[in-house]
Amino acid sequence: MKVKVKKIKEKAILPTKGSEFSAGSDLYACLDETIHIKSNETKMIPTGLSIELPVGTVGLIYARSGLATKRDLAPANKVGVIDSDYRGEVMIALHNHGKEEQSVHDGERIAQMVVSAYYDVTYEESDKLEPSQRGKGGFGSTG
Repeated sequence: MKVKVKKIKEKAILPTKGSEFSAGSDLYACLDETIHIKSNETKMIPTGLSIELPVGTVGLIYARSGLATKRDLAPANKVGVIDSDYRGEVMIALHNHGKEEQSVHDGERIAQMVVSAYYDVTYEESDKLEPSQRGKGGFGSTG
């Protein structure tokens, strides 16, 4: 699948894959100056890109495992959602979960995006749902 990406800023870096079978593509910070994120603080990090996702797909923004585990930086909303009709700049709400201030530099990989298909659903009220083996069992009910 080809996805059109527009550079809003000339120095922006197109998403890249870390290996041939990577599900996600790395997104890069596109900064005029280093951004400092204090402990427990969230900052919006620009990528310098806008994207045209095919109808029926969504861009899901996840943490990069190394950045999250080694530097405590991860998307504030846990999983970001880029809808196929959004044409603004892709921004990453990066949160510092650690105790020390972290710095984000221009060109640094800050998150990863997985493009995924989704179902276009409508919701219909019903007085009865089909029974299932699990039933009303909630958190921890399956073991």
